[in-house]
Amino acid sequence: MIDLHTHTTCSDGTLSPAELVRKAVDTGLSALAVTDHDTTDGLDEALEEARGGSLRIIPGIEIEVQFHPGEFHLLGLGLSDWKGPLAVAMEEIKQRRHERNLWILDRMREEGWDISYEDVRNQADSDLIARPHFAAALVEKRIVRNTKQAFEKYLATGRPFYTRKEALPLDEAVGLIKSAGGRPVIAHPLSLYLSWGKLPAKLEEFREIGLEGLEAFHPGANKRKAERLVQLADKLGLFVTGGSDYHGDMRKDRQLGKSSDGRTVPDEYLAPFL
Repeated sequence: MIDLHTHTTCSDGTLSPAELVRKAVDTGLSALAVTDHDTTDGLDEALEEARGGSLRIIPGIEIEVQFHPGEFHLLGLGLSDWKGPLAVAMEEIKQRRHERNLWILDRMREEGWDISYEDVRNQADSDLIARPHFAAALVEKRIVRNTKQAFEKYLATGRPFYTRKEALPLDEAVGLIKSAGGRPVIAHPLSLYLSWGKLPAKLEEFREIGLEGLEAFHPGANKRKAERLVQLADKLGLFVTGGSDYHGDMRKDRQLGKSSDGRTVPDEYLAPFL
């Protein structure tokens, strides 16, 4: 049983890298990929915590890629050298994210709300501040009842405080992942919001740019859709991965080691990284 898509406090998860590793061991996983958003800061801690044990750590990252109409998230799995060009590029993205956060805060203040950057920062366990932390701050200030309402009213796509964050073009993201020794995998491809009729041609286009794998098993794809994605991957010559997209308490609907329809991902899908 493996999980090739998880997050820690280094991005928008609620467990530290070491805590995530310990939970993975307790859950009975044989392999765990740590794939924080736009950062590899947690990889050294995860590897150190797993040292000497039976759990295999697959160093990874999740990068947002320019795409319309949906969202394109690219996993880099099996990284071996993540402190070169990839780290430099992610630092630039971190600065852009900070500027985006200041824009969101300005919009909130225009509403007359008494909310500071410190209020938002207090919701995070790392330097990475993202929309879930704004949502949590709104709950604490009793502006909304819960984080779900915060997104539905203010932070989701098309809402008053939403602004699309700057993302990398696919060829650049692929190049950075490969420069770090990793393999590019499209995460939860249904989030592209493409019809099943249009999806094959688009994935083939991505493959020509350097995409190597497809995450068929994900909580956002039920068993039937996951099987259809496996067939599509086989047809296009892409290897298949799967994971929980685990965020800890930030997303209580997702459980470590559980993927499509709550099923586990078998060890056979670890083959591309052995």
